[in-house]
Amino acid sequence: MSILDGKKVIVIGDRDGIPGPAIALCAESAGAEVIFSATECFV
Repeated sequence: MSILDGKKVIVIGDRDGIPGPAIALCAESAGAEVIFSATECFV
């Protein structure tokens, strides 16, 4: 059982860091339901 099992998450990645889809895949593999994923540019 994971800490994210059954949780809904919002993922915001960074263009120069870790992109949103990569974080979303990690969260899904940990049992979370990704309801929104985006990659933003923080300047």
